[in-house]
Amino acid sequence: MFETTLAGSLPKPSWLATPNVLWAPWTLTGAPLQEAKEDATILAIRRQEEAGLDIVSDGEQARQHFVHGFLAEVDGVDFDKKVRMGIRNNRYEADCPTVTSALKRRKFVHEREARAARAATARKLKFTLPGPMTLIDTLADGYYGDRVKMAFAFAELLNQEARDLEKLGVDVIQFDEPAFNVYLGETVEWGVPALEKAAEGLKCTTAVHICYGYGIEANIKWKETLGESWRQYEQTFPALDRSKIQQVSLECRQSHVPPELMKLLKTKTVLVGAIDVASDKIETPEEVAATLKVATEFVDPERIQACTNCGMAPMTLATAYGKLRALAQGAALARQAL
Repeated sequence: MFETTLAGSLPKPSWLATPNVLWAPWTLTGAPLQEAKEDATILAIRRQEEAGLDIVSDGEQARQHFVHGFLAEVDGVDFDKKVRMGIRNNRYEADCPTVTSALKRRKFVHEREARAARAATARKLKFTLPGPMTLIDTLADGYYGDRVKMAFAFAELLNQEARDLEKLGVDVIQFDEPAFNVYLGETVEWGVPALEKAAEGLKCTTAVHICYGYGIEANIKWKETLGESWRQYEQTFPALDRSKIQQVSLECRQSHVPPELMKLLKTKTVLVGAIDVASDKIETPEEVAATLKVATEFVDPERIQACTNCGMAPMTLATAYGKLRALAQGAALARQAL
């Protein structure tokens, strides 16, 4: 009950990348960079264990960005041909690579860091991948001419990657789909089927993470436009509950998501975001326990895990791991209360 885990990214040490920013530039190149990525992955595992997490992850230490880290080893994506375009339904603009030919995975993309992470811990290991809808929302299409067709092409590549990760001993594979909170009708129509295609045939635990984004200025401003009741989950959760995906990770702490929407996930393990990633204030264990207590009003405690709202890459190391310690301690308090 109340196993603890995190949604995805963790801050990188300053000897690996520029601290406290997204898209952090690497401080090294060549073989030293590869060694440093593995060292940082192992260190992130150790720090999560020390914080008390039950299910740990690589912390995305070997990736500059949760989407582009996967794209770096995909043929058909031209990083030299970038298009300035609005993403997340024009929430903000970014210089996006262009798909110029049929997509093909060149190799097992995340093999090195996944091997390092698996060897570093006896605890359950989670590994995150971008979901198909979020992937195509971060690219210019110069080849397929059809969003759905391109999404399913990526779903096939993601499925190949996920199967390789499973073979390495990864216990939980999570697909990150923040786009599910933006394109609500399309999520139900083809986003969830594409997600299921990405997870097809997996025997390990499968999860999807749907949040309102990192604690960056563009996301904070967008949240201010959503009003006092954020009901995006209301449209997508029923479709996810009918899907074969086993876990759903969502945002709760310091958000305007009505907690009763969790009732729509009748059959899933619910990863309750009890840590706010848009604030540097470290939650108290009591605050974490209170968030979990609210969740038990709508979800059986046996189906609840304690999680973070989103990734924590832009934070300082001290803040991020302070929050993870509070998460573990708060989950312990919640277990005692029940």
